[in-house]
Amino acid sequence: MTIAMSPRNRRRLIVNNVMLTATFLCAAITVSSLFLILAYLLKNGAQSVDLNFFTQLPKSPGELGGGMANAIVGSATIVALASAIGLPIGFLAGVYLAEFSPKSLGFLIRYTADLLNGVPSIVIGIFAWGLIVHNMHHFSALAGGFALSLMLIPITARGTEQFLLEVPRTMREGALALGAPMWVTIATVIVPAARKGIMTSMILGVARISGETAPLLFTALGNQYWATSLNEPTASLPVMIFTHATAPYDDWHRQAWAAGLVLLGLVFIANILARTIVSRGASLPK
Repeated sequence: MTIAMSPRNRRRLIVNNVMLTATFLCAAITVSSLFLILAYLLKNGAQSVDLNFFTQLPKSPGELGGGMANAIVGSATIVALASAIGLPIGFLAGVYLAEFSPKSLGFLIRYTADLLNGVPSIVIGIFAWGLIVHNMHHFSALAGGFALSLMLIPITARGTEQFLLEVPRTMREGALALGAPMWVTIATVIVPAARKGIMTSMILGVARISGETAPLLFTALGNQYWATSLNEPTASLPVMIFTHATAPYDDWHRQAWAAGLVLLGLVFIANILARTIVSRGASLPK
């Protein structure tokens, strides 16, 4: 015996199936886009990723071979500088927002951080150029690290605040009831409880700034050779990708694809590391 479905329920079923199909298609498009980019990079760049790519300097225009060892080291240096500046400031700002800020001031800081997080990277590059490069009269890794740190600070601050606010209030009250000062409670109870989430947001923030090109074009610029000081122009993978991809040399195009594959691989590893940290216990005690 079959039960007849009312027109209203039939309409709901049709709408439900249509929306499920639409969401599945959107998810498939999102995933396929990533795999399409990865496949394109593998096709064009995998054949150029060899030992020379990681150990040799770029060749002069028109010469075949060479590598991007200086750009790999330069990118690591600039990102390390940005992390050394941006992570502590962003972390402390997040702690202040979560634990100390008054309502009105906290709203202003959050709004400013969100606004800074949405500023185009090229604008940040121009600002760093006017503040540092213009006054120092030369490009440098220091200027590049400063520019990237401006992008890292709001990401870290908002991520730190979010995970600190998820720590149960009873943990704060228990530590304070035992006579611990507020700073001791934060350092020994609250931050350790949220450390995995905070580390995840920091890793994802560093992964994001690692691929930025525009700020480095205005600050670190580039260098065909090894940089011997933080106070001189320094090569980086994103800038090398830009310069090689726009050059009229087929071998440079090949190396640009290889650099793009390496850069994507580093970001991919950072994301896997962040997901691993979350899966191994980012949940907070209740």
